[in-house]
Amino acid sequence: MICSMNSAASAEKTTKGPSELGLGWKVLVASLLGVAFGASPLPFNTIGFFIDPLQQEFGWTRTEISFGVTIYGMLAAFLAPLFGWLADRHGVRPVALASLAIFGVTFASFAIIPGQLWAFYLVWLMIGLFGIGSTPVTWSRAVNLWFFKQRGLALGITLVGTSISAMILPFLTTQFIAEFGWRSSFALLSLLPLLIALPLGLLWFREPRPEERPEGIGSATAGELPGRTLGEAMREPRFWILWSSVAIVTLAYAGALVHLPSMLRARDFEPTRVATVLSVFGLSIFAGRIITGLLLDRFWAPLVTLPILCLPAFSCWLLMGDAPLSFQLAVFAAFLMGFASGAETDLVAYLAGRYFGMKSYGQIYGVQYMAFGLMAALSPTLYGWVRDTTGSYDPMLLAAAAMFVIGGFMLLLLGPYPDFGRATTAPSPSAK
Repeated sequence: MICSMNSAASAEKTTKGPSELGLGWKVLVASLLGVAFGASPLPFNTIGFFIDPLQQEFGWTRTEISFGVTIYGMLAAFLAPLFGWLADRHGVRPVALASLAIFGVTFASFAIIPGQLWAFYLVWLMIGLFGIGSTPVTWSRAVNLWFFKQRGLALGITLVGTSISAMILPFLTTQFIAEFGWRSSFALLSLLPLLIALPLGLLWFREPRPEERPEGIGSATAGELPGRTLGEAMREPRFWILWSSVAIVTLAYAGALVHLPSMLRARDFEPTRVATVLSVFGLSIFAGRIITGLLLDRFWAPLVTLPILCLPAFSCWLLMGDAPLSFQLAVFAAFLMGFASGAETDLVAYLAGRYFGMKSYGQIYGVQYMAFGLMAALSPTLYGWVRDTTGSYDPMLLAAAAMFVIGGFMLLLLGPYPDFGRATTAPSPSAK
């Protein structure tokens, strides 16, 4: 009897096969680097360091320079559902890799722009037209298909790419500008997507075949993915609750990230210390991704993120005013805001799959990403406009503090997760 039980246990272990991480780690690494050096974090983590050099050389205002990010973000936001549909229809690999290549080449063209604003805006327009496929809209689809039980952790690792960007890009950009000037710096930064992320993506990035999908995703034989269509999802109140929460929180923090170097320089911070604070911002995004990802696999997501999204209100309070700010408090403020940024972006990709399934994930996440893209586009210009018109960032920071709290509490209205895996599993013959 004991022998037979041991044999059955051994047989069960051998039939289990590799873990989700064992099967999907190559895709995870390629997705992480694709996110890190794609069109989502790279422009936002570098443009703040180019504001002063561009202003000095061409005489443009902060609002005019920030408006380039707005053009890119607005266009990318409206195109996100289209790129999601392309990934659903034709596969995520060609969409993500082609977009990554075009983004790298386009970003390099900032190095040769003349001194006219229309040329500056034209490059941002091109990034918006073609770069959105190199954002989490595509990479997260593949990761969601490779992982189910460890999906929160896997998405957290994937989106750690934005943390890597936020940690290394401030130092790289500062050093490049100091050594080579702002024009060459754009060209050097473009090598990150072209020479690191793209080659590895060509080697390792793909969707799983139906038989490689983990349990809970869908039928391995039929290849049918469970879940809502975009139209069905948009008829559910929870779709718009999630959309609104993402929009509110992104409007609060995206402009703060872009203008944080200017805020700190106004407090007499040296460039190296500004870069250090920005790198702490990136480190905290890293922590937010991993810790939140682990918690999402164990607890109800809105409850996990409620305190995380409310804490940056304290960061806004610390950054307000003209009084001297200690380096330690600046680091603390950046850490809280970055941690929330990491948690919130991770949450969108996770909840899109958990609440609406994988049937039309690309389109659904694309529409959810519109909230992020639109507000990430508007927020830097809004911060710049408030600073130009009032002479202070304080009114915007006060509004941002309220937005963090409102966005966090809204997620409590989402309700329990649907069980798509059970709904799509056919009954066994013995159950009849």
